[in-house]
Amino acid sequence: MARYQVILAYDGARYQGFQRQAGHSNSPSVQAAIEAALRKLGWSGRSLLAAGRTDTGVHALGQVIAFDLEWAHTLQQLREALNANLPDDIAAREARQVRPNFHPRYDALARRYRYRLFCAEVRHPLEERYAWRVWPAVSVDRMHQAASLLVGVHDFASFGTPPRRGGRTIREVLAAAWKPGAEVWGVACWEFDILADGFLYRMVRRLVNALVEIGQGKQEVSWMEQLLLTPQPHPIQGLAPAQGLTLVEVLYPPGPGEGLAPAE
Repeated sequence: MARYQVILAYDGARYQGFQRQAGHSNSPSVQAAIEAALRKLGWSGRSLLAAGRTDTGVHALGQVIAFDLEWAHTLQQLREALNANLPDDIAAREARQVRPNFHPRYDALARRYRYRLFCAEVRHPLEERYAWRVWPAVSVDRMHQAASLLVGVHDFASFGTPPRRGGRTIREVLAAAWKPGAEVWGVACWEFDILADGFLYRMVRRLVNALVEIGQGKQEVSWMEQLLLTPQPHPIQGLAPAQGLTLVEVLYPPGPGEGLAPAE
């Protein structure tokens, strides 16, 4: 028996989030789909471990899971066997053997999310599956200014709730910036990248919504500063749509036994 780490990518459009829904067997979740695939490989665990619980409709390029399994073949064969049993909208990108007490959530140093949006008056039926169409157009300069205020240690209570009742709402944002993406119908697409030591529930989507309000001139840049300096007792209501958000990667400290060998 060994512990394995797998990096996953998935399209979250048809799932009710990553986490298996207790008492809702008819609600599809990414976790349930992976566990079904693992059972076909002889896995008998009760629940796999994961780095985070993405919301309904949120995507991932670098979700990390871990599980214990008796596996007599190579890591590449493990990855291939998983992919053969997973639905088409979930893929195992990489498999590693890790130390027995590795935990993808508690051992993580930081997580990186990306949010995509584009400004267009008319809907784009294909692009809107993975991005938020915003209109009126935004001033990216204003959003840049507001995003720069997020870097550092702040109380983000205005933007989310902790995973556990009574938990801390202070997080350290290591980087936050907007950058241009590929054009959509001749209009610019923008990507917001944010790297932090942890995130509150729906924190990124609330931040993006606030940044868009600033970009559209509905709020001043100073509003973001006020929300960080004097957090509200309850999170603000605005929430950017889920389909624009992707969990890009989870970062771990280097060290012996963290990842012994990736699949080739």
